[in-house]
Amino acid sequence: MNPILALLRENNVSDEQIHALFETLTQNPLAAMATIGQLGLPQDKLQALMAQVMQNPALIKDAVDELGLDFSKVEAAKEQLKNQPGQ
Repeated sequence: MNPILALLRENNVSDEQIHALFETLTQNPLAAMATIGQLGLPQDKLQALMAQVMQNPALIKDAVDELGLDFSKVEAAKEQLKNQPGQ
């Protein structure tokens, strides 16, 4: 199992919340960051999760694939963010 998904499940984040989080991630990565903050993860667990993602960004793609979502939407959202004025 993907370590991001495992960490979320270990901290009592429901499958529905996980799916909603990654669905948001595929549409709007900035909104996903706010959603992560609302999950109530302990700060040390959240920092560990972010460190894992920063060291291995492919974990996000793996989690999206494992959930059956469309990773191309994540890439499109990243491009949208890059092309916003002031970025």
